[in-house]
Amino acid sequence: MSHDASANALETPTLFVPRRKLLFTGRRAIVASVFSSLLILGAIIAVFYLAPGGASVRYFFFNPHQMWQSFTGNPSKGLSSVGAGIITNIWMFCVCEVMVLIFGLLIAWVRMSTSAVLFPFRVLSTMYTDLFRGIPILLVIFMVGFGLPALGLGFLSTQSPAVYGCISLTITYSAYVAEVYRAGINSVPNGQLLAARSLGLTSSATMRRVILPQAVRTVIPPLLNDFISMQKDTALVSTLGAIEATRAAQIYASTEFNFSGYVVASILFLLLTIPMTRFTDHLISKDRVKRLAAAQ
Repeated sequence: MSHDASANALETPTLFVPRRKLLFTGRRAIVASVFSSLLILGAIIAVFYLAPGGASVRYFFFNPHQMWQSFTGNPSKGLSSVGAGIITNIWMFCVCEVMVLIFGLLIAWVRMSTSAVLFPFRVLSTMYTDLFRGIPILLVIFMVGFGLPALGLGFLSTQSPAVYGCISLTITYSAYVAEVYRAGINSVPNGQLLAARSLGLTSSATMRRVILPQAVRTVIPPLLNDFISMQKDTALVSTLGAIEATRAAQIYASTEFNFSGYVVASILFLLLTIPMTRFTDHLISKDRVKRLAAAQ
């Protein structure tokens, strides 16, 4: 037997033993995870079935018939559909997302500008972000939803509650997103700015071609987190009377004296937010791997 063959023969056990141990450890981890999940699920089910008020909670919150009826609605009784109401939440979120991205970027750009002409706008943008990050969004909804109609400004004062809700969400979240943009722009190394200037690019061209493309990649995860919150906050528009998922569930509960519609609305919001949350986690993990690889 040659030297290489004997060396391979001696190395073979040391190569396969750790792999077997790794597979065994992985199987044990999977079994432990499944067992603990089943144990917790069993405990939750036991609470619902063994608690003194378990039957009452199951009937008033988790009644399959009531859940389906609240989801589909009952026009003969004048009941709005929670399933149709969530469509209102979705289009409000889509409209607000586009508007927030535009206005947030504009506010961040004004705050970071150095032009003397834009000094008053820099002061106003700073006051804007401080103001609307400090006021609870529910109060903004009340002020916009009840204040604009009272002004008597024609077209602006005759919109639906959903439109006023979109205006309120855009106003509030633009302040948050502007700070996210500003943090991303400040994270771009100063050398990138100097290199762009040395190539003869103007300030606007430097921002558009060099700074923003790098900043946007950095701020995507925090932006998605803000949009997840905004998706849920569309439910607050129900305080103005807009028939969205939460309001439809409230109408159903007050008519049928059953709260299963609230559970249906909660499930629909989860179906919207969980995929976005997992996508955000994926982007964060991907960015972390890139940063670690670049640091090595």
